[in-house]
Amino acid sequence: MRLKRLIRQFLIVNGVIILGSLVAGILVMVTPDAAIGQLAATIPEEVVGWGLLSAALAVGLGALGAGIAVGMVGAAAVGTIGERPELMGRTLIFVGLAEGIAIYGLVIAIMILGRL
Repeated sequence: MRLKRLIRQFLIVNGVIILGSLVAGILVMVTPDAAIGQLAATIPEEVVGWGLLSAALAVGLGALGAGIAVGMVGAAAVGTIGERPELMGRTLIFVGLAEGIAIYGLVIAIMILGRL
């Protein structure tokens, strides 16, 4: 019974993280079109292009790094929870820290888009 509850909590936390990432990704996909339309007359196209490329790289590489980190930390967390279920809270903290890498990339992308 206790293991089922721990697995359910783990899945809920991951579901919230995935849903938040999906909403943030949709917002980032929608934002550049409006920004390009307003700034096309004042900023050269090359500058806008490089800015959008750098924002995309910040999000993409940040998400790639977060995926690798969450994969490694998540595997270790599941192994730890299997042996000592009382350490679930501590392991979730480490998974959350690894997921923060993607959030940092998103923040940098928003800052780049704000400067265009």
